[in-house]
Amino acid sequence: MHGIMFVGFFIGGAILLIATLGLVLIGIIRAAKTGGISKKEKQTHAEETRMIQDIFNGLSKMEERIEALETILIERQKKDR
Repeated sequence: MHGIMFVGFFIGGAILLIATLGLVLIGIIRAAKTGGISKKEKQTHAEETRMIQDIFNGLSKMEERIEALETILIERQKKDR
């Protein structure tokens, strides 16, 4: 009776071990294929990148405007003297 229970536990444990290893292997393969990032995360990163690029471009334009305004102010100061 104890031998049958031992064999049953052994077989059940082996099945659980094989299933666990199979799921881990599937997870590793999926992570390798996608680079570990899901499609939703890739889209989010792409949107964030676009937003950062837009901010950078906007700041560059603002810098040009500020330089132009500084030039205008300097020229006005020279004329007023």
